[in-house]
Amino acid sequence: SRAEVVINDSSSPAVVDRSNESIKHNIKPASSKWRHNQTLSLKIRKQILKFLDAEKDISVLKGTLKPGDVIHYVFDRDSTMNVSQNLYELLPRTSPLKGKQFPTCAIVGNSGVLLSSGCGPEIDAHSFVIRCNLAPVQEYSQDVGVKTDLVTMNPSVIQRAFEDLVNETWREKLLQRLHSLNGSILWIPAFMAKGGKERVEWVNELILKHHINVRTAYPSLRLLHAVRGYWLTNKVHIKRPTTGLLMYTLATRFCNQIYLYGFWPFPLDQNQNPVKYHYYDSLKYGYTSQASPHTMPLEFKALKTLHQQGALKLTVGECDGAT
Repeated sequence: SRAEVVINDSSSPAVVDRSNESIKHNIKPASSKWRHNQTLSLKIRKQILKFLDAEKDISVLKGTLKPGDVIHYVFDRDSTMNVSQNLYELLPRTSPLKGKQFPTCAIVGNSGVLLSSGCGPEIDAHSFVIRCNLAPVQEYSQDVGVKTDLVTMNPSVIQRAFEDLVNETWREKLLQRLHSLNGSILWIPAFMAKGGKERVEWVNELILKHHINVRTAYPSLRLLHAVRGYWLTNKVHIKRPTTGLLMYTLATRFCNQIYLYGFWPFPLDQNQNPVKYHYYDSLKYGYTSQASPHTMPLEFKALKTLHQQGALKLTVGECDGAT
C-alpha cells in the first residue's frame, strides 16, 4: 500500500547539476524553530516496518548460516562468496538492537559541512550515535564528537583509508581505530557487492586475533532492496541508498527522535563557501556524478522535507551551542 507521507512530489528523479543548488537548501527559516512531530515519526516507523525490521535486518544471525555456505552478492547476483569460519564466528547470536529503544539518536554523515560546526558536544549528548565508514573522530572531536555506538564499514574503506594494509604501519592504524570502538557495534556490509571479500576477511581476522572489543553485525541480504522499496513507494527514486539513508531508515525503528549531522551533498554551503566532500580527507567527488551509484541530492531533498515536517532534525550549519 502506498505510504501516506509525501516526501517528493515529483515522480521523476531530480537532476541537479548547478553548484549553487545549496542556495535553495537553507534549512532554517528565520521565524520557525524546529519541533519534533511525534505522530509523523510513529507513522513513518509503522510504514517502514511493512518493508523491513531493523531489529532483524541489521544483521544475519548465527544459526541462519554455517561455514562454507555460498552467498550470492546482493548487487552482483552472478558472483558468490563462501561464508568463512571467521565470519561465522563473528555473527551475533541475537540482534545487537534486540529490544532497544533510545530517546534521541544522532546519525553523523561525513560531509565537510561539519568542519567549524562545533557540533561535537551536541552529538555526544545523544543517547545513541551512529557513524559512517569508520570516519576518524579523535582529531575532529570539537566538530564531530567522539561517542560511537554503531559505526559502518564498507569494505572499500580498507582500501581508501588504510591503503589495503600494504604494510605494518597501515595495519597498526586500522588496529588502533578498531580498538577505539570499545564495545560499539561494527556494521560490515559483507554481502553487498563483489570485490570486498578479502578486505572483510582481513578485518574479521584482526578482530579475532587481537580480541578487539566490538560487536560485529553483517546486514541481511534483503535489507538494501527493502530500504529502496520503501523510498520508491514514497517517490524517491534512488538507485542505491547511501549508508546515511540506510542508517536513518533503520534508526526509525529504535530511535524516538533522529538528528542528522554532516549530510550535505553540495560543493558550497548555505553561505556559498566551498565544502569538502569528506571532513577528514581531500577526496574530490562529483556529487551528481553519473558514475556514482548514489543519488545524494535527491536523498537530501527527501530528508529536508522530513526535517520541515518535524520527522527528523537536519543540522547543516553551526550547532546552537557552538562558539
